[in-house]
Amino acid sequence: MTDYDTFDGRFRSLVIGTAAVERLWTGGRWTEGPIHVPAAKAVIWSDIPEDRIMRYDETSGAVSVFEHPCGYHNGHTLDACGRIVACEHGGRRISRLGFDGHWETIVDRFDGKRLNSPNDVVVKSDGSIWFSDPSYGIDSDYEGRAAKSEIGACNVYRHDPHTGETTTVVTSLDRPNGLAFSPDERTLFVSNTSLSDTPAIHAFDIAEDGRMVDGGRIFAVSDAGFFDGFRLDRMGNIWTSSGDGVRVYAADGTLLGRINIPETVSNLCFGGRKRNRLYITATSSLYAVYVYATPADRPVTSPESAAHPGNR
Repeated sequence: MTDYDTFDGRFRSLVIGTAAVERLWTGGRWTEGPIHVPAAKAVIWSDIPEDRIMRYDETSGAVSVFEHPCGYHNGHTLDACGRIVACEHGGRRISRLGFDGHWETIVDRFDGKRLNSPNDVVVKSDGSIWFSDPSYGIDSDYEGRAAKSEIGACNVYRHDPHTGETTTVVTSLDRPNGLAFSPDERTLFVSNTSLSDTPAIHAFDIAEDGRMVDGGRIFAVSDAGFFDGFRLDRMGNIWTSSGDGVRVYAADGTLLGRINIPETVSNLCFGGRKRNRLYITATSSLYAVYVYATPADRPVTSPESAAHPGNR
């Protein structure tokens, strides 16, 4: 099996045919939530059932435990100041790692009720925090702590850190999971991992006020397992996890190609000194491959929005 399958000629301009997929580490139970932290020259990711965060040092190649226990982290992103923002199954909250090394709660309730188990998160250029909240972390004790949903639904939320207000933005998906913005932040993409629905990535147009979304449409359908986490490059292509590897879709929805990974892929992110190394979490391992693509940067809409985009 080759590392690449090309379905559209545009794929050849995105991947390096001679660059092999490397397995950097193995030993997890279900790896998830990779995020590149430029200031630390490192990638961190979750091993959810083991309740630990792992760290890959880009300068030495060493892998270590970043934190254990950690509240069963899932997805991660960076805010405008480069701080890690996390989804916690155990804490049922969105938290942030402060400069003092302590995790602080950003949001853990909606309408006075506890969140289910936040799954993935992205910070928009206006500072707002958008996150999905399916029930995987409370469905059993394997990836969190078994509990009954207080909200009774799985939604995507927008949290305004300036006002403290949290609002629903997507309520139509049974199990919203991975999410990311288009490069111009006019579209929100959300994957649905419901067993009762067709595995798909849905696209929602964002209103002019930047706060609400429309009813959405299906962007891509998977015929091989679920789409879980994904990222967009600067050209608007979607690099997404799937049951058969990493799939790359053009902005028009065309499947361009696939990077073959020997385990089920959960998520990915761009990193490295030139931001052209794709890090991939898949079942028990962390993989990486150099590509021609680089991540989409968020547009800066206010002086408070600093250099680091929210979703890399």
